[in-house]
Amino acid sequence: MEFTELADYAIPAGTMTEWIPSVGPHASTPVLAGWQPDDRPTSYVHEAHLRTSLASPRRGKESWLGAAFEIDGPLDKPAFRQAVLAWIDRHESMRSHASIDEDTGELSRVTAAESAIDIWQVEQERCEQSSEVFEHLQYLFDEFTSPLAWPSYAFVTVEPLPGRGPDRITVLFAADHSIIDGLSTVLVAHEISALYAEAKDGTAARLFEAGSYLDFGVSERRVHAELEHTHEAVVTWQRFLDEGNGELPAFPLDIGTPNGHHTAQSGLSAWILDAERADAFSVSCRKTGNSLFSGLLAALAVGGAELSGDTHFRTVTPVHTRDQPQWASSLGWFVGLCPVSFDIAGAESFGSIVAQATEQVTATKPVARVPLDRVFRTLGTTAAPRFVVSFMDVRFAPMAEHWHDWNARALRSKQYDHDVYIWINRTPRGVNISARYPNTETATTNVHQYVAALRRILDEVVDTGTATLPDRTARGRRLDAAASGPVATNQ
Repeated sequence: MEFTELADYAIPAGTMTEWIPSVGPHASTPVLAGWQPDDRPTSYVHEAHLRTSLASPRRGKESWLGAAFEIDGPLDKPAFRQAVLAWIDRHESMRSHASIDEDTGELSRVTAAESAIDIWQVEQERCEQSSEVFEHLQYLFDEFTSPLAWPSYAFVTVEPLPGRGPDRITVLFAADHSIIDGLSTVLVAHEISALYAEAKDGTAARLFEAGSYLDFGVSERRVHAELEHTHEAVVTWQRFLDEGNGELPAFPLDIGTPNGHHTAQSGLSAWILDAERADAFSVSCRKTGNSLFSGLLAALAVGGAELSGDTHFRTVTPVHTRDQPQWASSLGWFVGLCPVSFDIAGAESFGSIVAQATEQVTATKPVARVPLDRVFRTLGTTAAPRFVVSFMDVRFAPMAEHWHDWNARALRSKQYDHDVYIWINRTPRGVNISARYPNTETATTNVHQYVAALRRILDEVVDTGTATLPDRTARGRRLDAAASGPVATNQ
């Protein structure tokens, strides 16, 4: 499943219906009506996100993730409404709201019981142009998915104009990052499709039981209530920060000068390996006792050294914290961060670099279970990630084999920061890479060169079982790499 911005998804012209949750006196019993006080705390990352949003001029706008997919038409609106309500009852985080008092800084929460939610069904006028649909969706998702208000999420269905293509309904969903992560977006298409089929045709949804993200927050707080400077996670992150003079690593190539906080970042998405070649690359990695992810990190390190001359590869990579079976199907922000640092100078083979990557990830992955905000609070630092590489193998996610037929895609909001994020997903179709980066000519050129180098290295490993390592004249190869031009994208 590709991970891109809304602008890169083919939205049809047609009629939109917004499906907006509400809490009120419509509930089945007076006890269920309205919000109930809830003393469960947020997760650490949720609290950090709330406080950052309050301090930001954007006030939590444009910090959403989402999904888009198609279902067979015509749309059965009562069945879709029933599906969304069942989904909200299934996930407690979707009927709970945490807030921070701006005067006292106190954190509090209210939660609605199951069956206490209703849906506002807002019918929009028919749009003759797909651009009109896009502009409305972009505004709705940017303005109404703030973590500072409830609901911080929304569904929209788009019924195509009669006679314009197949009778397929496009379903779009967006939620603030505080209540969902990348894997959560992958689950949405399957769950809503299954619950819709159950409501429409009586086909049992057969969804796995999902634990509550609110209970995860309680567990996380209990485990990490005390964090000493001698804790492994604190020591590891301090060492990592010291390597970067107090800063987290930046993208290995120049990305230009920051142009303020008013210009949205650029992005790219490309399929860099098909399914067969992804399997071949994985086999090459496994032959040395390592994983495909380690192979990708090794290839990124080699590519960075070729283009920059710096053999020291440093990045931050997300690691899921769904460490109990009840969290597997839950929606929430189950993500920690893992520091990655290794030097490929003197490496004898590509395989030895893959082994270095494995050794580093194995050593530092356990610290990702300790929330980074908790660690940095102990260290007294506010350093922010500037170069992040994320990897997910989603081939075995529920109904992943249908994503292509459903035109399913994970979505992200626009961003305005001076950083580079790379997401690499292994899907049933192969390996896809997405990136966002500053909207500067320098960043655009260098990020495309970096991805082109990665693709070339992966192809070399697939074709030969190894990759050519950069020599001491690597810095001079920039001009050769530049000749390859921008990466062709498949959006």
